[in-house]
Amino acid sequence: MTAYIARRLLSMLPVMVLVALFVFLLLHIAPGDPAAIIAGDNATPDNIAQIRKALGLDEPIWKQFLVWVSSLVRGDLGRSMFWNDPVTTLIAQRAEPTLSLALTTLIFAIVIAITLGVTAAAKAGTAIDRIVMGFAVIGFSVPVFVVGYLLIFVFAIYLKWLPVQGYTPLSEGVLPWLRNLVLPSIALGLVYVALIARITRATMLDVLAEDYMRTARAKGVAPRHMLLKHALKNAAVPIVTVIGIGVALLIGGVVITETVFNIPGVGRLVVDAIARRDYPIIQGVIMVFSGIYVLVNLVVDMSYTLLDPRIRY
Repeated sequence: MTAYIARRLLSMLPVMVLVALFVFLLLHIAPGDPAAIIAGDNATPDNIAQIRKALGLDEPIWKQFLVWVSSLVRGDLGRSMFWNDPVTTLIAQRAEPTLSLALTTLIFAIVIAITLGVTAAAKAGTAIDRIVMGFAVIGFSVPVFVVGYLLIFVFAIYLKWLPVQGYTPLSEGVLPWLRNLVLPSIALGLVYVALIARITRATMLDVLAEDYMRTARAKGVAPRHMLLKHALKNAAVPIVTVIGIGVALLIGGVVITETVFNIPGVGRLVVDAIARRDYPIIQGVIMVFSGIYVLVNLVVDMSYTLLDPRIRY
């Protein structure tokens, strides 16, 4: 196991190098000059040239890339062009809202999705099954920002049950913290719920059709016990795999959700950085998100040995 983890960690290096190269080239090919944005509308060409030189943007692109990668190796994500603060500091300041939103969304999505998927599989072919699958189709079809605005209109503006936007730190109390996260978590988690519910239903149907399940049914095992202890346990590996893959949806949706609900998290930081062409922030956040995604997939692979004793590395 230790050797396998070491190999997987080493295999992350070329992946992160390719991500770094792609992100760097994509941002520098995109139109827009950060020096001109920083200088302002009334800046002269000389002012813009001085800012470009101060930021190192006048250097050849290959040299800029080598300088940036050498900083990455030392754990330095660079400094913001606009705020002139270290990118790591800016990300750390915005980490709590984003982590809170991701955590509540994961809990909400996994609990609801597995419940819906198991129920649909147990009631396959019935009206309940069709309702759950219809909900899954809607979850895939409706964009996050549309769901977000609908939730704001119904629960925040019309019913006045929850806040319209913003974020309350956990240090100010669990209830205020949760009140600000309910609507964003539902909006962000809907597509995640749809994905996990569909896979759970499909996998559960395959497991329920196995011979050992028919034997358990013939022996008089209680339906609930058979579903939760036997079927769900044997269907866990594909479900956990989809949960790990779906983290990419979660990361992408955070940016949109934080913008809709005005949450001062890392997603909003990226949006502001894109508007200002603040390359170090965009590159740093993407590298952090990419590293998190790779590590999540490693944890998912490690969990297989716990879910299925037959799997060994």
